[in-house]
Amino acid sequence: MAWAPEAADTRFRALRLLETGPRGLTEAQAESRLLAHGDNVVPLRRPLSWPRRLARSLRDPFTMVLLALGAVSALITSWGTVGVIVLLVAVSCLLRSNGEHRAARSMAALRELVTSTVTVRRRPEESAEPREREIPVDELVPGDVIKLGPGDLVPADVRLLRASGLTVHQAPLTGESAPVPKQAHDLPDGEDHLLWQGSSVASGTAVAVVTATGADTLFAGAHQAPARKPSAFDRSVNGISWTLVRVMLVIPPIALVANALLHGKGLEALPFAVAVAVGLTPEMLPVVVTTTLARGAARLAREGVIVKRLPALHDLGAIDVLCVDKTGTLTQDRPVLSGSVGPDGRADPEPLRWAAINSFWTLHLTDPPTPDPLDEAILGGALDPGEVEGVRATPFDPTRKISCALVRSDAAHIVVVKGAVEAVLERCALSEQHRVRAGEVARALAEAGARVLAVATAGSSARHRLGEERDLRLIGFVTLVDEPSPEAAAALAALAGRGITPKVLTGDHPATAARVCRDLGLRVESVIDACDLTPENLERATVIARCTPEDKARVVTALRAAGHTVGLLGDGSNDRPAMRVADVGICPRSAVDVTREAADVVLAAKDLTAVEHAVLAGRRSTGNIITYLRIALSSNVGNVIAMLAAGLVFPFLPMLPIQVLVQNVCFDAAQLSFAFDRAVPATLRRPLRLRPSGILRFIAGFGVLNAVVDLATFAVLTWGARAEGQPAFHTGWFIENLLTQAVVMLLLRPTVRVSRPLGLATGALAVVGLLLPLSPVADAFGLVALPAGSYLWLLLVVVFYGGVLLAINRRTNWNR
Repeated sequence: MAWAPEAADTRFRALRLLETGPRGLTEAQAESRLLAHGDNVVPLRRPLSWPRRLARSLRDPFTMVLLALGAVSALITSWGTVGVIVLLVAVSCLLRSNGEHRAARSMAALRELVTSTVTVRRRPEESAEPREREIPVDELVPGDVIKLGPGDLVPADVRLLRASGLTVHQAPLTGESAPVPKQAHDLPDGEDHLLWQGSSVASGTAVAVVTATGADTLFAGAHQAPARKPSAFDRSVNGISWTLVRVMLVIPPIALVANALLHGKGLEALPFAVAVAVGLTPEMLPVVVTTTLARGAARLAREGVIVKRLPALHDLGAIDVLCVDKTGTLTQDRPVLSGSVGPDGRADPEPLRWAAINSFWTLHLTDPPTPDPLDEAILGGALDPGEVEGVRATPFDPTRKISCALVRSDAAHIVVVKGAVEAVLERCALSEQHRVRAGEVARALAEAGARVLAVATAGSSARHRLGEERDLRLIGFVTLVDEPSPEAAAALAALAGRGITPKVLTGDHPATAARVCRDLGLRVESVIDACDLTPENLERATVIARCTPEDKARVVTALRAAGHTVGLLGDGSNDRPAMRVADVGICPRSAVDVTREAADVVLAAKDLTAVEHAVLAGRRSTGNIITYLRIALSSNVGNVIAMLAAGLVFPFLPMLPIQVLVQNVCFDAAQLSFAFDRAVPATLRRPLRLRPSGILRFIAGFGVLNAVVDLATFAVLTWGARAEGQPAFHTGWFIENLLTQAVVMLLLRPTVRVSRPLGLATGALAVVGLLLPLSPVADAFGLVALPAGSYLWLLLVVVFYGGVLLAINRRTNWNR
């Protein structure tokens, strides 16, 4: 591509200002500039330090309530209560911060495996010829000369030196949803020759010089890193948390007023009221959630699957619709040439000849080259095209759905266009009769299961410039067939067995995509064209054909609005808009930079089997979190109900505040084992999500049952501990609470199979309950040794409770 003198002057001026040239920097220059300018990293995206992460953990709603209760206890000089609350807060914050810190370090290390790179032109020394090589984006420096192609993220602020058919997405900076055309020459007061970090290449290619990196870029200086909207998981956890916070804030006043009215106790009952509120608090919720998700992500990492955002693991387990592309996912990504026909449908080698010319020069004149499986298949089956010289070319544009090449043959310039049938036909000069006939031929070829490309040419003139093709002459059609992937059929069946409905989003003809789906044994309920999309027919559709990138995003948005949890598997730049609006964006490690950056989960390969493994890991993690919430909160609610009821009936406190807090510490410590629990097969069969309403119903039902058992224990203790007095009553209920909580942890789960960590935790909980009253520190907690008969009665209550739980467990639907 020749440079006009006036344009060349401005470009060379920019190169001189940056003290570089078209051949790029030397390695020594790049190294010194990297030391001077620092890594090409946006400051806002640098990871939080450990102390800042610790300070942030104090903003958890439960932690804030505990600190408020601790302050109240300090005002009334209840220092034992203050000490236990401080211990709970410190342990919770330290464990949570440590877990998040380790998870962030693991994620950062895993991201290094898929670090974005850029093609840069550098020289070993001043006199050496430039070499092009891939380097990590963070090593880029001002003055580097780089190459950009479709799907590439613009890694820094750059000035174009050369561009061919270039359009970019710059919505993160300007809000423009459509791709913006860019050119290498200067325009008065324009910015068409500039690209900014944060944008991405939609189509075309370019060579550019880096003008700013890191904190000096427009993106870093003028834009805050966009905050991600809370996921379904975040909303569910926050909904449960704030419901419990409201209950916790109501309990102390109720306990105080009740004791004042019934027993004439006012502020004397305040430590007990505070202890009851603390007893309801699931301090370990953030710790258990973070640990569970981090373990699930680490397990997937061993299989080559990288989870970039921990809550995405829950969303993976909740997926009930998976949107996939056809090419490379359901097929082998290696189409095979099957025919070449003229506009009348008769065999004709000319369409293949011109298609091969388009493919060859589109590939060789694009810088950097952008190989395409369709082009490779055409070139592999074509004959020698003759003496044809390429002049310029624009690669396939997913929005325009065509690729173009300007070639010279026998001193004449010819524009060769190849692409989707509709896109080419609308640019051809055809009579209505011939247009209808050509459309029927293409439709018949597609309905036979072939992928159809139309080919057209025109003599080059002012009205046939690349990018403004019209009045073309239709040469004919080239057909290709896709070979189904040998693993796809089994993977689709496995996903369907897990309750996931696949939907195929493709730019191909409806019949072509439907044939592939049927060959794979996928039940095709309905096939619709993207332009005919409505919420009603989308629900039934298996294949949505002729999709543009915007259509894919529209499909995903509509599915989410209908109440589905949607995953999207893609690898091209045309998948990015849909990936940004999906619940979970999934891509292979080989995906283009812009798509990989937008994805939540990165697979080792574009493999539906890997998606199933990731979904199962998500369901395991979600199942453990749900089990923790159900057990911890129903036990806490039951104890609180029982303590409030006992406080109204008995003239003394049913348990001392210090005893309430100690049992809470023991139970919280034991609950950490849920992060290491086994998953029951029933929870892996269907999509599993955190449903606050279902969890709260469960808590209400089993909380009441737990309270009934506690009240039965009160009756036994009232009858059996009359001679021993209040200390024996307190001790008996303390022991019974720890034993029943150990039983609940074992039996109020989807399975009675016990993992080693859970078995050790529940065993330790029971041992503490039985031995602490007999230990030398028993007096410090107001505990006493009980007669042997009391242990027998408590054991009977625990056994009865365990039998009830076992019976209920067998009738409970754990997947609600």
